[in-house]
Amino acid sequence: MAGNTFGQAFRLTTFGESHGGAVGVIVDGVTPGLPLTETDIQKQLDRRKPGQSDITTPRKEPDIAHIMSGVFEGKTTGTPLMVILYNSDADPSAYDDIKDKFRPGHADFTYLKKYGIRDWRGSGRASGRETAGRVAAGAIARIQLEQMGISIVAYTLKSAGITCQTFDPDAIEKNPLRACDPDAAAEMEKKIAAIKDGLDSVGGVIECRITGVEAGLGEPVFDKLDAELARAMVSIGSVKGIEFGAGFAAAEMTGSGHNDEMDENGFLTNNAGGIIGGISTGAEIVFRIAVKPTSSISRPQQTVNVAGTAATIRTEGRHDACICPRIVPVVEAMAALVLIDHHKRQKAMHA
Repeated sequence: MAGNTFGQAFRLTTFGESHGGAVGVIVDGVTPGLPLTETDIQKQLDRRKPGQSDITTPRKEPDIAHIMSGVFEGKTTGTPLMVILYNSDADPSAYDDIKDKFRPGHADFTYLKKYGIRDWRGSGRASGRETAGRVAAGAIARIQLEQMGISIVAYTLKSAGITCQTFDPDAIEKNPLRACDPDAAAEMEKKIAAIKDGLDSVGGVIECRITGVEAGLGEPVFDKLDAELARAMVSIGSVKGIEFGAGFAAAEMTGSGHNDEMDENGFLTNNAGGIIGGISTGAEIVFRIAVKPTSSISRPQQTVNVAGTAATIRTEGRHDACICPRIVPVVEAMAALVLIDHHKRQKAMHA
């Protein structure tokens, strides 16, 4: 299939291109009678939108949510819910000079090979702008999850070679990196500014902590909760890896060191990251994702054009020096979508 739809019981399909008329999402499986306004969705979209700091792209998109269906008199109807965000600051002219060249790190080459045609305006469908629809859908999912006492918090753990040494949840929305350590955030910002001045970009590591998930959520074998979360996270364009709990460090541990022992109060450690056998344990779910450096940089790079001739390219335009802070709300949204989907599937199983 086309691969634009995610989820089973709570199902969403995103649409739109970076420099097209609009982007958005259609969500099916929303519980009827749920209080929902455009403001509820807007709060999350404002965290993802461009132009938030010198680290992110200066493109000015207000990303105003318009609910087109599925809500009546302030409550969800249970029918397909559509949210659209009109593009107001598209500038495809910035790509005129390079539209016949493949940008290193971008999906230009692979999209052309797959479809035989590609939208060269700011990556088209492969643009990070597609994630606006995911965040809108995630905002809807979060309303129900919060009613269940489930909290999802993601933040930049590492970027530009600097790692957070403390965890202060109140600091996350108070610095442009959305880092959990304000001192580390200040150092990251300085280093990223210098890298940006050198016409380059950086990536980082995003960590996510989920609390309040009861034990028993997730399907065994192919639809494991961690497998579904991994699929959700790696579906985000800039994500190149994921680990849960102890993660790759588990490869250097012994079984006695990695096993999460228990007593009458629960688990003594959480090396499993809150998921064992693909099913939630009731402990905090913890995972980290690796985010690659932003592909669009103004530094000259070697490439080929559509005819296969060698060429040099400079990707001008409005781009993020570090995409991490804008990926944070996308990570939270995708986690919310996985959890609400599995909650609905679990409820159906026990109906």
